[in-house]
Amino acid sequence: MTHPGRRAAAAVLVCGWGGNQFTPLLVMYREAGLSVVAVDALLGAYVVGLVPGLLIAGRLSGRWGRKPVMITGVVLSLAASLLLSLGDLGTGWIAAGRLVTGLGVALAMGVGSTWVTELSARHGDSRALGARRGALWLTVGFGAGAGVAGALAQWGPAPSVLPYLVHVGVAPAVLAVVVSLPETREGAPASPAAGGHRHPRFRRVVTPMAPWIFGAAGVAYAVMPQLVGDHLGRWGLAYSTLLTVCTLAVGAAIQPLAKRLDRLTSARAVVVGMATMAVGLGVSVVVAVVRSPVVALAAALVLGAAYGIAMVSGLLELQRLARPAELPTLVGIYYALAYSGFLLPSILAVLSAVASYAVLLTGLMACSLIGMAVVLRHSRRHLPAPA
Repeated sequence: MTHPGRRAAAAVLVCGWGGNQFTPLLVMYREAGLSVVAVDALLGAYVVGLVPGLLIAGRLSGRWGRKPVMITGVVLSLAASLLLSLGDLGTGWIAAGRLVTGLGVALAMGVGSTWVTELSARHGDSRALGARRGALWLTVGFGAGAGVAGALAQWGPAPSVLPYLVHVGVAPAVLAVVVSLPETREGAPASPAAGGHRHPRFRRVVTPMAPWIFGAAGVAYAVMPQLVGDHLGRWGLAYSTLLTVCTLAVGAAIQPLAKRLDRLTSARAVVVGMATMAVGLGVSVVVAVVRSPVVALAAALVLGAAYGIAMVSGLLELQRLARPAELPTLVGIYYALAYSGFLLPSILAVLSAVASYAVLLTGLMACSLIGMAVVLRHSRRHLPAPA
């Protein structure tokens, strides 16, 4: 792998792996005696580390450079897996591992797509291709982490330990690749400009969509297995892994479509992503009523498509809104908004005490349609000036 953008994308992949290996194991932890609320809280716990990390990642890369921040992200991801492997000693170890996972993923993601884009541009690729490359390998990492961890937990020994140790073994190899790559921050350290997130198009087109990116993923592979768990028998963990991998596989496969949908004069790709989101949530309502694993898989596939289109369409909008100096900060804000959607399973678990999942998911679908209406209204407005 000689292409520098692809080599940098390996770091994004390994951090995505570490960030999502916990997800298919939710069933295992519930079967071990943790409540649904506790397990969903652990799923969302890394948002506590991730959101602040995303908000500072751009400033850190502006001061110290892309490469040191990426190396730190991979090291933290490795350390988080070690903490998670100690989970049999108590849930505090899991919570700590999830928090450190979030911080590591934040540093890698907040700067990773920028570094991949800049290295790709130096190699002769377009910045748009570099942005898509970063998003694609992040999704591949999410899928690989879920697939490997779920398979090992279902069929391998030491299911609460071995999945994490595999990641511990992979991360050093990626570190060896990353340390040989060049720095791309040019000039003296500077405080990145912060105007991008104030741009009307960011606030009225990107912001209404962003939380649904991982909101869709969270509903697909945290809520759907829970709704059909009574019909899975001893295959709950394998099914949860299947749902997670399928969601992310569709999300990765459909990302080239987002580029073809993208238009300089409208937010067509964002609108299509939001519309797909509403359809996926509508199928999820059906799952909550009929409790069918087959329908749940269909819902996950549609939500995965929404995830993939929305993620890439948002990044392409940022490429047009942000100057190079402010891009890492703006990407960090974007991902912070996106990852806030990962709190949805925890919120739904709490609210399920007062309303059924059918009602709650119907409410979510209505909210997504409102967000789509806001994006549609501003789709052709506040367009950035041509470069």
